[in-house]
Amino acid sequence: MAAAKKAVLGPLVGAVDQGTSSTRFLVFNSKTAELLSHHQVEIKQEFPREGWVEQDPKEILQSVYECIEKTCEKLGQLNIDISNIKAIGVSNQRETTVVWDKLTGEPLYNAVAAPVSPGPSDPVAVVPSGSSVPAAGASSVWLDLRTQSTVENLSKRIPGNNNFVKSKTGLPLSTYFSAVKLRWLLDNVRKVQKAVEEDRALFGTIDSWLIWSLTGGANGGVHCTDVTNASRTMLFNIHSLEWDKELCEFFEIPMKVLPNVRSSSEIYGLMKAGALEGVPISGCLGDQSAALVGQMCFQDGQAKNTYGTGCFLLCNTGRKCVFSEHGLLTTVAYKLGRDKPVYYALEGSVAIAGAVIRWLRDNLGIIKSSEEIARRGGQSETHCGLGTPRRPLFYLLVNNLKKSGKKLAKEVGTSYGCYFVPAFSGLYAPYWEPSARGIICGLTQFTNKCHIAFAALEAVCFQTREILDAMNRDCGIPLSHLQVDGGMTNNKILMQLQADILYIPVVKPSMPETTALGAAMAAGAAEGVGVWSLEPEDLSAVTMERFEPQINAEESEIRYSTWKKAVMKSVGWVTTQSSESGDPSIFCSLPLGFFIVSSMVMLIGARYISGIP
Repeated sequence: MAAAKKAVLGPLVGAVDQGTSSTRFLVFNSKTAELLSHHQVEIKQEFPREGWVEQDPKEILQSVYECIEKTCEKLGQLNIDISNIKAIGVSNQRETTVVWDKLTGEPLYNAVAAPVSPGPSDPVAVVPSGSSVPAAGASSVWLDLRTQSTVENLSKRIPGNNNFVKSKTGLPLSTYFSAVKLRWLLDNVRKVQKAVEEDRALFGTIDSWLIWSLTGGANGGVHCTDVTNASRTMLFNIHSLEWDKELCEFFEIPMKVLPNVRSSSEIYGLMKAGALEGVPISGCLGDQSAALVGQMCFQDGQAKNTYGTGCFLLCNTGRKCVFSEHGLLTTVAYKLGRDKPVYYALEGSVAIAGAVIRWLRDNLGIIKSSEEIARRGGQSETHCGLGTPRRPLFYLLVNNLKKSGKKLAKEVGTSYGCYFVPAFSGLYAPYWEPSARGIICGLTQFTNKCHIAFAALEAVCFQTREILDAMNRDCGIPLSHLQVDGGMTNNKILMQLQADILYIPVVKPSMPETTALGAAMAAGAAEGVGVWSLEPEDLSAVTMERFEPQINAEESEIRYSTWKKAVMKSVGWVTTQSSESGDPSIFCSLPLGFFIVSSMVMLIGARYISGIP
């Protein structure tokens, strides 16, 4: 019997999407941006101590090979010829740090992981007042805090009037970024120290480790990274687009271990093993930059928000580096070719987004969960306990929504005056207030658990508006609409709430895999590949779902101003660092110490004089 004829679909492009909890490989049609097939493998996180988060670099690499092989098998079952795959792009979790031996290809320590939500709103960051803000976010165990003391010590060496780290990198000095993780490895892991002394050590973020390994490893692997990942290390000068000698000296990082910095779209090397041996790896972007490209935010002032456990907001600021006065990060958005210009972005993050729904479920038991339906985004299908075991979360609200037709009815579109500020570990950008703590306010006898759950959804939207307002003030370019992606965007109520609270349209692409799509676009557009045109007239039209504001501007402003009043109520709950940490020392107050010591001396003296044994 003759073999089935292979389908001819034109050039295809693959994308590795390597995240904190899973690895995926996806294949797209470069002419239509259609997703043809994919495979996903979960990866483990290790917690050797409280506050430490690690991953096995070899497990990550093996998961990439497995995803590629399984996807190719699925394409074969669809009669799609894998020889049509002309390029591979890489998108990755950004700040996670790996050091390995270039002679053996063996990691010298586990990958020191980054939290799910980046930026100054998640790690312990040195805030303007000099205080340390403890982490909040998806799950505190996802935030590696071993470098907290390193950050505190380094911060003392930065002159108050000359923060050269931020002026060169656009980043605050923080546990989140790679430089302090690498510094910790150099200080604490003898195998790393010895390899550096013997000129065997290589450093990289996950993209560097994967590209080096996939292009040959110890047998000629290419040690490189792209500008977007380099810009998250705190060692990279975002103006000159080079590793910065002064920064490397400040962190005491030997420059010989650093990867070569390349553009986000060029041929780095060829696959040396597996089903796609010989295919060029020609695209590389940090995950949030990849999503910006995948959303086709190529114009100044275009912004995207990724909704997951936290939220990631990036706004394209064009070829100019905009430094925020409102606590946002300045970062490299992309550089799509060796001879192409670099584009910059402002980035802000909401630490508590989907995590607040998980908190209601796990900590308060207000809602119940069925099977996980969006593991990658950290989201689950949640349920409101109204007596029916499988009744969906916000069931009552959804029913009311149906009754109101296309428009969210006023009584459904509010939480009946209930506001939830999830400042579990302080307020972050744009407030930077470590004394704040979470509050639920505006409660009445009428308030029930569904109102609180709805207020939690509104909190995600209000926090997003605060970041976007900060971006508008920094950029001077008011947003005309917000492009969205991520697991939480499947919730139509949330998306409508977001449009109402921002009072601009919210636009969601029908194809949700924007991060992988961005990596594929960069790979396919690379010089020497040329199968994906990034010219505006050639970009495939993507079907969008659009959510228009359905309340008037006055009501939107009233709700937002009430939220800001609730935020102010959350401030000042923690008055000193020691009061919450529960420092048991009675001598933390010097006058109290003197009083107690002198009292003890007087008591002993009195007993001695009176002859009491």
